[in-house]
Amino acid sequence: MHKTVLHDRHIGLGARLAPFAGWEMPLHYGSQIQEHHAVRRACGVFDVSHMGVIDLSGGDVLGLLRWVLACDAARLTDGAGQYGLMLSERGGVADDLIVYRLSANLFTLVVNAGNRDKDLTWLRIHAPAYRVTVTERHDLAILALQGPEAVRHLSAILPPALVGQAAALLSFHLFEAEEGRVARTGYTGEDGFELILPSNRAGSVWDRLLKSGVVPAGLGARDTLRLEAGMNLHGRDMHDKTNPLERGLGWTIAWEPPGRAFVGRQAVELTRHDPALKKRIGLVLQERGVLRDHQVVLRQGQPVGEITSGGYSPTLEAGIALAVVDAGLQPGELCQVEVRGRLLQARAVRPPFVRMGQSVIRD
Repeated sequence: MHKTVLHDRHIGLGARLAPFAGWEMPLHYGSQIQEHHAVRRACGVFDVSHMGVIDLSGGDVLGLLRWVLACDAARLTDGAGQYGLMLSERGGVADDLIVYRLSANLFTLVVNAGNRDKDLTWLRIHAPAYRVTVTERHDLAILALQGPEAVRHLSAILPPALVGQAAALLSFHLFEAEEGRVARTGYTGEDGFELILPSNRAGSVWDRLLKSGVVPAGLGARDTLRLEAGMNLHGRDMHDKTNPLERGLGWTIAWEPPGRAFVGRQAVELTRHDPALKKRIGLVLQERGVLRDHQVVLRQGQPVGEITSGGYSPTLEAGIALAVVDAGLQPGELCQVEVRGRLLQARAVRPPFVRMGQSVIRD
């Protein structure tokens, strides 16, 4: 089992540890609910060093990225990033990731922990044709500083000039400094930053953030926060046999220019205008109960789909879920979910459920 460079600190804080994608990670530090609320109302920090950082440099690096990713990295300028998909040849979601352009000859990918080895292998298969060097950055750690007070807490770890530079960053942009890479992004639906920094500095940065009043948060809170924010989780809401159009991810695919070939394009494009294609919706439980993955969704007594991610929303104090259903079920409609042999009533809505600490539920 892999361990991050902060593993001993997590133990010292009394974290409950659990296996995740081959890593022993903190699930929570005593109260998942309190950690969730801390991120929504103030600021929390997550150790997400299990995620992979892969630098791609030299040769025709842009050509490689335009082939292996469904988004179009040609649209990026220096310091800009975008969320995108790496598709399989059959059009499934092999991974979802963020790609950043650091310069014309250097891009970096932040990939899911469970897919980092597979992604590296795939990139190294295609890189020689483009004369690109693929470098896995084992020397880097990632801390996610998330919440409405994230900018204020940066003053505990960055010089004043860099705090101002970070505060001025647009979403999905980064800058590089001696302290590391500072990116304005995250996985919680709140303002925040991902700090990609040398592993040998991660401990001192973590300590200073906690001393400034930031709450350590584990993967449990990260999951309830991302579910409220309507964000898919690879391995649950999507996988390498999943059509991205059924998971609400069509917006990530750059169909233009029409002549650009990329891995999986032909397979996905065949289904692009299929009226029978399933779709992603959100569900809000209308009575007491717990929504879980793989529970059956029914409309007028007939099964129409299933939950891909379900759980309790601490912000809304209700059961919520992401589900994939037949096209006929519309936002605003009432439906049922089979929970332990009982049919519980739920309302179909458009994700997300919560953003920037506020309910954004809409039919």
